[in-house]
Amino acid sequence: MAEKILIIDDDLDTLRLVGLMLQRQGYQISAATNGEQGLTKALEERPDLILLDVMMPDMDGYEVTRRLRKNPATVSTPILMFTAKTQLDDKVTGFEVGADDYLTKPTHPTELQAHVKALLARAVPKDTEITTATLEQHGFVIGVLGPRGGLGVSSIAANLAASLFTRSQADVILAELTPGQGTLGLDLGAPNQKSLTEILQGSPVEVTREKVQASLSPHSSGLKLLLASENPREVALTSKVNNYEVLVTRLAALARFVVLDLGVGLPLFVQKILPMCHERIVVLEGAPNTIQQSKFLIDEISAMGINRKGIIAVLNNRVRSEAQMPWGQVQDRLGHSISITLTPAPELFLQAARMQTPAVVCQPTNITSQQFLKIADLILEREKAR
Repeated sequence: MAEKILIIDDDLDTLRLVGLMLQRQGYQISAATNGEQGLTKALEERPDLILLDVMMPDMDGYEVTRRLRKNPATVSTPILMFTAKTQLDDKVTGFEVGADDYLTKPTHPTELQAHVKALLARAVPKDTEITTATLEQHGFVIGVLGPRGGLGVSSIAANLAASLFTRSQADVILAELTPGQGTLGLDLGAPNQKSLTEILQGSPVEVTREKVQASLSPHSSGLKLLLASENPREVALTSKVNNYEVLVTRLAALARFVVLDLGVGLPLFVQKILPMCHERIVVLEGAPNTIQQSKFLIDEISAMGINRKGIIAVLNNRVRSEAQMPWGQVQDRLGHSISITLTPAPELFLQAARMQTPAVVCQPTNITSQQFLKIADLILEREKAR
């Protein structure tokens, strides 16, 4: 099969002339007229070589190269920078951002052909095993959310993920999707996480399978983690709804189970993700106001067209208090069945925080740990039934 060369240049005459010249040499040619389009084509088509103009109006060649080199899918794709500029500093900048070679316009066809052949000869061979969307596995995705903060959503997501790993011994991803509000990194001994931020900052096409896979961090519990940062300024990234949609699709192709910490309420990105989930877990406590808020949340999720049978309510009694209602009363007020009630175990969670691991790993025989395992068993049953 002919090697594919992507030419990115806003000069249409250059695109036509260079493209025709290389076509005559037997190469397959793809073209883009600006940096954004070129970045998209590079990540979607995976060319064998990129000819890249430096001076473009929307996104110059340096920025295109930086972004290509940050993505594992294109980190080793040869890039030949093509420009009218001759200054040494410009060439140095090109090499610093990751270009492999540099040619100055206009160039002689023989010189261009020689550089192209040399770069293709030195290129790292592509992986011959190409995984297409139809061949990718589709993991079971569970979204965990609450009507307000302080209900233990992140803790339940982490312990559910650990319980699923204990029960299945399969790949389980725990993804905290709340940039700027991350807590699991601190809890699990992996603070200052940047992977989710980098995934959300780019364009959706940059959220490749390779980039997402490279963003996952292994944990001693057996889980693979994608964690949110603690920097409050990054909460604005929740507006990148399209990136979230692609991200969840990629995660589902990388593990048998994917547990998503969706945080609080129904922001736009959560509304986009919930229909992609196989199960949704709503966390609440036995206090009147929280029960009412949870009822509103479940009703709104149902109004999105999601079957109420696909919504699991978990009553999380975090403190020992006479003020907590028994699960029967909570269920009546909620108007939705309570699948699991978690027993208060502050000492267990304190010990787990010190050990930087989920509570079910810290003390697997604890009654609360066993309750988490029951949630995992319920998920496993529903996975088999799908």
